[in-house]
Amino acid sequence: MKRLVAAALVFGLIVAPAGLQAAEKAPAKAPAKPVKKTVVPGAKAPAFSVLNAKGKVVKLKSLTDKGPVLVRLTCGCSGCDKELAYFQELHKAYKGQGLTSVAIFREPDKKVEGYVKKKNLKMLYAVDSKGKAWSVWQTKKMPTNFLIAKGGTIIAVADGCDPSGLLAKKLSEKVAKLLKTDAVNVQQVVKQQAKKK
Repeated sequence: MKRLVAAALVFGLIVAPAGLQAAEKAPAKAPAKPVKKTVVPGAKAPAFSVLNAKGKVVKLKSLTDKGPVLVRLTCGCSGCDKELAYFQELHKAYKGQGLTSVAIFREPDKKVEGYVKKKNLKMLYAVDSKGKAWSVWQTKKMPTNFLIAKGGTIIAVADGCDPSGLLAKKLSEKVAKLLKTDAVNVQQVVKQQAKKK
């Protein structure tokens, strides 16, 4: 029995290092290649379409053929909710000059329907509860805003929530430059409206 145990120990000492060497020589898994971002300023906007609230298919290209478009991927969280006032003001300030604003909500239909009524949302909107738009636009952040020039070139990508209105103000300046008009300080307008209430 002692010989059997000794033989097993010797065998283990011989085989174990060989197994370790084999493990060391095994090629490591190659890291996954990062997906090259193509939805960046200066690039063409992706082919994209959504169903609007009336069930009609709206193609981004048909909108950018007419003028600049601001696509906003958003939700109804408290930060996005506070920021919405600035983007509604941005929409109001430039829609008569050709800007189309599209809000795409990652929420259930019923929730968005109530939210839109409560907020008196005037811009074009759609629901994407499965988040397919986030894949097409290559972002995981919410909200993310894409300003697209007439013709389809991406001018700016602005992500993250900014309840102070500074992000919306900067986008307003970029929209004004595209439309060759005076910029509206949407941050200031919303603050003045809040003081009146």
